[in-house]
Amino acid sequence: MPRFNSSAADKANLIYTTLKDDLKKIALANHHDPFKVLGNQTAHHDSYILFYSPDTDQLNIGEKNIPTLRLTNSDFFACMEQLDQIEEHYLITCTSSKNNVNTYHDPYSFKPQIEDYDLNLFSAGKHLHIYQILGAHVKTIEGIRGVLFATWAPNASRVSVIGDFNNWDGRRHPMRSRGASGVWELFIPEVENGALYKFEIRHSSSGEIHSKSDPYAQQLELRPRTGSVVLDTVTFNWQDQKWLTTREQNNWLHAPLSIYECHLGSWQRDDSGQFLNYRELAHRLVDYIKETGFTHIELLPITEHPLDASWGYQTTGYFAATSRFGSAKDFRYFVDYCHQHNIGVLLDWVPAHFPKDAHGLAKFDGSALYEHEDPRRGEHRDWGTLIYNYDRNEVKNFLVSSAIFWLEEYHIDGLRVDAVASMLYLDYSREQGDWLPNRHGGNENIEAIEFLRELNTATHALFPGTLIMAEESTAWPQVTRPTNIGGLGFSMKWNMGWMHDSLIYLSKDPVHRHYHHDQLTFGLLYLFTENFILPFSHDEVVHGKSSLLYKMPGDEWQQFANLRLLYTYMFTYPGKKLLFMGCEFGQGEEWDHDKELDWYVLQYPLHAGVKKLVSDLNSLYKQQTALYQYDFDDCGFEWIDCHDTDQSVLSYLRKSEQESIIVILNFTPIVREAYRIGVPELAEYDIIFNSDSDYYSGSNAGSHSSIQAENIKWMNQSASLELTLPPLAGLVLKKRP
Repeated sequence: MPRFNSSAADKANLIYTTLKDDLKKIALANHHDPFKVLGNQTAHHDSYILFYSPDTDQLNIGEKNIPTLRLTNSDFFACMEQLDQIEEHYLITCTSSKNNVNTYHDPYSFKPQIEDYDLNLFSAGKHLHIYQILGAHVKTIEGIRGVLFATWAPNASRVSVIGDFNNWDGRRHPMRSRGASGVWELFIPEVENGALYKFEIRHSSSGEIHSKSDPYAQQLELRPRTGSVVLDTVTFNWQDQKWLTTREQNNWLHAPLSIYECHLGSWQRDDSGQFLNYRELAHRLVDYIKETGFTHIELLPITEHPLDASWGYQTTGYFAATSRFGSAKDFRYFVDYCHQHNIGVLLDWVPAHFPKDAHGLAKFDGSALYEHEDPRRGEHRDWGTLIYNYDRNEVKNFLVSSAIFWLEEYHIDGLRVDAVASMLYLDYSREQGDWLPNRHGGNENIEAIEFLRELNTATHALFPGTLIMAEESTAWPQVTRPTNIGGLGFSMKWNMGWMHDSLIYLSKDPVHRHYHHDQLTFGLLYLFTENFILPFSHDEVVHGKSSLLYKMPGDEWQQFANLRLLYTYMFTYPGKKLLFMGCEFGQGEEWDHDKELDWYVLQYPLHAGVKKLVSDLNSLYKQQTALYQYDFDDCGFEWIDCHDTDQSVLSYLRKSEQESIIVILNFTPIVREAYRIGVPELAEYDIIFNSDSDYYSGSNAGSHSSIQAENIKWMNQSASLELTLPPLAGLVLKKRP
């Protein structure tokens, strides 16, 4: 053991006496400014370097192993000799009572690392890439490699980094406060990629201590564990530049878009019923999507979440792909592989609410930080979740940065924003008296509206060609109109009204459908006020709602015929398309997130027929310009006859600049002979699709060959033709060139 002379001991006693209150706070993990006490200090009487090192018998510093002196039976050690021979970023060598030796650089020898410019941008809510600043980032600073940790906790009196590198001890690595910004930071040398960590936060008023996962973590432990994982910059050799260039140049307004909505945990599993890796999912899904003809995959949230049964919609990791299916690099492979095969990838993204889990965002620094403090604005009663406080710049910045993260770091082609209606209305799903009006006395959430406009403005400017889609179920105006004319700025919006009307109508016994004909025609009154997606999503096949197949009335044959008719209607109606997994082959059971789809049913002709039909409809949709060029413009649609209520038949034209397509839908199980329909030209017309074909396990009724129009005006058209309509089926006709 080193010997110190009496003057050194006296100096140590003086240091201890002078700093007694500060040292006590450090030892109790309750000091707001540890850099004021630890590291290289200049006291009134002399210079010294001070260390706090529990469970240590001896502590030396520097390459010359200069000894330190323990301060009065405490866990503090002071170096007061040979200070001029100690490097700026000195090594500490600690020896424990068990003769374990640990060597590391002192975190308290480093200056602040985050620029004031970044902090000011964050405080203003304008730092679009704040995920590159906050969180945990592997860095080499002045030749020393380690991890820079940073988090936002303005109401904390102390924040520490805890992890597997310091025995999860909040006393060992208290962080530096960056003042009014509310940000705390600490560079810890020698911490490696893959280290586990959290932030331990002490609230300034209550003194309560919370252990929190990092909101900006780019990897989290697999549930039920809740630790954050240090993730070094992921080096990935992207091979999708051709896709990205095409995406930027493509005019999506006038292009086909057919989305396969997929929950990765229950699409397919391995032979033992366990999750597949992102890489294996990529290969299986790409093969399947190429076979069925969809243009895009939309993933239910793969942002990290603690509860499988939430399907990902109760997110805790807004910058972390879930570990259920592999690593961040694995998910990059998934996206890249899809792009190489000309398949887009969309993500469900949830900025409307978050769960109350103790390790997550709820009361992050001991106060209502990310959520609104008043439960009348800050809590979803129905969902048991918390609502973001969109009035805080830093919260909006967190969310916008998350959206940008997925588009930039993972090359995602767009986001479907969940539960937009709940964000727009302060009284959404609330009883009278259980909500607070806005500053004008209304029920609009002004701050959320501003956030959504900022989100859409930023993402569209930075990533042209990407899509931001709203799940919005009300009549809020201009959801998909530009922000500069008062709109929300979304690319597209789910057409929930069309979906509900269509399913209610098709669920009726055909004998009663003529009483409900307006449910098929009403949607045209508002169809072109927004850019609509036609969705049959996961929400329609759970919670006792039954599968799409079993929503259909009648015997087995009629149920399948109705389902084929529904899909024919969907793929020929104006609007982009979305179909949830399993619906494409007529799964009978409701979706169960705990097991894979019922793939075995494809051995039965009726189910296999539905899959063939969806594949052919996707092909028809992509090949026929008239079916997609003007999805959002009334010039692309014209009724032939919407008034045939008695026979429950609809007919219409879909039009492009070059051609038109005729669609006739018979919603009854009756074969209608000699049915006359108006057509725009005196020409020969080919039937290019029949949903009742025996190829789809239909009855093969109805007209099949080409039909010559007659010079008989009909239904305000210049010519007409007679044909046989198959039962519960749709025909698609096109003029022969």
